[in-house]
Amino acid sequence: MSTAVDPRLALPEPEAPDRTQTARPLLSVVVPTKNEVGNVARLMARLEALLPTVALELIFVDASNDGTAAALEDLGRRGERDVVVLRQVPDRHRSGLGAAVVQGLHAARAPWVCVMDADLQHPPELIADLLERAESSDLDLVVASRYCGRGRAAGFGWARAMASRSTTTTARLLFPRRLRNVSDPMSGFFLVRRDAIDIAGLRPRGFKILLDLLVRNPGLRAAEVAFTFGERESGRSKATIREGLRYLSLLARLRFARFGVVGISGLVVNTALLAFFTDVVGLFYVVSAVVATQGSTLWNFLLTERWVFADRDHKRSRQSRMALFFLMNNAALAVRGPLLVLLTSGFGIHYAVSNVLSLVALTLVRFGLADTWIWAKAAPQEVKARLCSYDIHGIIGVTSDSLLPELERFRVGELDGEPDIRVRLGRTGGNGAPAIRYREGLGRLGFAVTIERGDHVEAVASPVLGHSPHVLYTNVVEPILRWTFAERGYALVHGACLAHGNDAFLITARTDTGKTTTSLKLLDDQSYSFLSDDLTLVSPDGRVFTYPKPLTISRHTLKAVKTPLLSRRERVALFLQSRLHSRSGRRFALILARTHLPAATINAFIQMLVPPPKYHVERLVPGVEITPEARLAGMVAIQRGGEGVVALEGEEALDLLLANCEDAFGFPPYPWIEGFLRSGGCRDLKDVERTIVAGALNGRPATVVRSETMDWWRRLPDVVGGWGQHGGPIGGSGADGRALVTDA
Repeated sequence: MSTAVDPRLALPEPEAPDRTQTARPLLSVVVPTKNEVGNVARLMARLEALLPTVALELIFVDASNDGTAAALEDLGRRGERDVVVLRQVPDRHRSGLGAAVVQGLHAARAPWVCVMDADLQHPPELIADLLERAESSDLDLVVASRYCGRGRAAGFGWARAMASRSTTTTARLLFPRRLRNVSDPMSGFFLVRRDAIDIAGLRPRGFKILLDLLVRNPGLRAAEVAFTFGERESGRSKATIREGLRYLSLLARLRFARFGVVGISGLVVNTALLAFFTDVVGLFYVVSAVVATQGSTLWNFLLTERWVFADRDHKRSRQSRMALFFLMNNAALAVRGPLLVLLTSGFGIHYAVSNVLSLVALTLVRFGLADTWIWAKAAPQEVKARLCSYDIHGIIGVTSDSLLPELERFRVGELDGEPDIRVRLGRTGGNGAPAIRYREGLGRLGFAVTIERGDHVEAVASPVLGHSPHVLYTNVVEPILRWTFAERGYALVHGACLAHGNDAFLITARTDTGKTTTSLKLLDDQSYSFLSDDLTLVSPDGRVFTYPKPLTISRHTLKAVKTPLLSRRERVALFLQSRLHSRSGRRFALILARTHLPAATINAFIQMLVPPPKYHVERLVPGVEITPEARLAGMVAIQRGGEGVVALEGEEALDLLLANCEDAFGFPPYPWIEGFLRSGGCRDLKDVERTIVAGALNGRPATVVRSETMDWWRRLPDVVGGWGQHGGPIGGSGADGRALVTDA
């Protein structure tokens, strides 16, 4: 297939996207290792394949003597990720795996840190779900739990499973308030926002860093994601009786140790004062108990203040703490007095022994009140809101005041340099640069955006769009990206893209034809890898780059795949989501757009109340491979109605693909802002985009596949089977090994 290219618009070949991680990473994965040389190659391979478009670093903190560190350094040199191997440094305040994690937390550069083991019992693929849950729900901590939802501990024998359950239950009984959202505080697999925790204040001993982290940072917004704890593939478990004793020591130290020592010393002081005032001064023992209580209360307060809670930022002033402590201990006399009389006069127990028994009985209650009320921690400082930064293949950098879920897989911790596109929320005024404004009225509650173009593009959207991020991206950011890519020599075309090896094919169609269902069925049934579902980035030399937006699905789409990883709640929500965000729902929205009603505002509020059902491809086709880049081998256009396969000529294919691109846009404010966005100096970027797409399609086959039954997924492997140019055919083919082409 040959496509004519206007020589006046011929573009220089764009440079290859720069995927070197010069930007600050979004995620640091911290992995403590000790004699795991048999596991690290497989672990590294799985981590390398994880989130290929997300900037992340791998930090290994090693305490091995079997060559693990050397193996990691060699793997790091050969891989594409930023790998750091640290030798674990002895620490008198911390020990074991927990100390290694703290060392890794200090070294991490990313705002998010994921902690996991090296023994492959923690599946690295779950990290994407942890990160998605944390960012979508604005959390500080997400725990991979064996005990919630579908989670289970498949790698445990019965004895270890029973020990794990009992220690977990003990921890939750001792810390009911702080562990109320965490069913598995013993988990060694979790994701945490680095700025939300006091790393220096952690004092873990042995394995259980998560419990220490939760108890010492009580204000964390936490949630869980279920997972199956797998079988160890190589090496020996580090879970021993010694680690169990360390865990019990940790519980005691976190909950009672210092307070208990102070309580015992106060008991000695109280008993000595009681004996003095009763035997020496001659007071009645109950009166002596009242006086002794004042002395022991002062003693306990000073020690508690200076030793037990000395490192805590307090909610109350010292004077308030002292007054409440005296009030609590004297109020306890209302209980201790009758108990003392009962034990001494009723049962004939010596008053000193009765005094000790009454004090011990109230110790746990007193500790609970002291910890949660009198010496309550001050509210944690609000984590300063960060700009959300995105680096799209090193071609365009974006910063936004609001999360842009569709660009989630391009997140970085921080851009290295100024953004090309800046998205802000606030008043939509202008700063003097060339600008276009679109408003639907309704003040702060209405859809409004101002787009300015200078050294970079700046979009200022009304605050309501901060609560409807899908609308902010789709209606504002995506149109800007389309024409900014054209300026850079790339085209963002409306089409799914799958690959076999290094050969890829586009699947294009008009909106709501069935492209997503077809792509998912192909991924489920064939050995294809995934680049994109809705939009694909192409260059004029035929390279295609992944653009992994979450897929918008329906109940019908969900039935097309075998084992989607959706919860019962998510499946139930699809009933309503499918109706609102279905083909008919979008048609109704387009009808609204042709009226004088504030269509974009209505859309923003609908998506705010009922977000569209969007899921990343890994949730729908578990184990799918994501390919960052491939070579275009051809294009398939799927159409409803009729039957047959028709080959397209060059200009026909080009016109069809560009028409489908236009079909993907069109909802307000696009018709009003398109002309401004595509006017690139003295040239119309629409012509530039056409030239880029013409170059990408030039010499490559293109075919229309029509179907009444929408069974394109059955027929496409035969159609594209003969197109492979780099590394063999693309999947299946016809009986004679050639693409099947028939007239409709």
